[in-house]
Amino acid sequence: MKLTAKQGGLIVRFARGVIETGEAEVPRELREVFRKKRGVFVTLHTKDGNLRGCIGYPEPVMPLGDAVVDSAKSAALRDPRFSPVEMSEMKNIVVEVSVLTKPEIVAVENPRDYLKEIKIGRDGLIAERGPFRGLLLPQVPVEWGWGVEEFLSQTCMKAGLSPTALLDRDTKIYRFSAQIFAEEIPCGNVVEKRI
Repeated sequence: MKLTAKQGGLIVRFARGVIETGEAEVPRELREVFRKKRGVFVTLHTKDGNLRGCIGYPEPVMPLGDAVVDSAKSAALRDPRFSPVEMSEMKNIVVEVSVLTKPEIVAVENPRDYLKEIKIGRDGLIAERGPFRGLLLPQVPVEWGWGVEEFLSQTCMKAGLSPTALLDRDTKIYRFSAQIFAEEIPCGNVVEKRI
């Protein structure tokens, strides 16, 4: 289900409200949308573009509203890569929400065929082998200027695997797409990001 620009804007404002106050009232226009199970990530950037937190749910394991609440709080307070966000920082932080499609396995005969199956700017990736799992959102390779091979390698490394683990037949690669909504400036207008 594709979200409208208005719904995306409301979701981003809702996520900011959760971070700033610990809770936020669900807008009437989102009540039905928030009941559906969807994967979601909430990403926080400083005004100058540095990552400040990013946490989410790749799988549609809970209603979108609950996933946004938990992901927003976790991105601000529990991302292990960063110290918790201070509320005084929020005036300098841009909030971004990525609403995901359900991941699907990329079926290939030969692992080299991943290079033909993955499209930069469309696909987010999950690499998985045994208990190891790593995810990169579709906007990441665009932001870093990666080609498909680098994107696959980086996703494997995010899973704690070697960069060449994609060549191992025991490694599974999943793809998904996302609708990405972000503030243009902290607390500012929300736009759908085209990648």
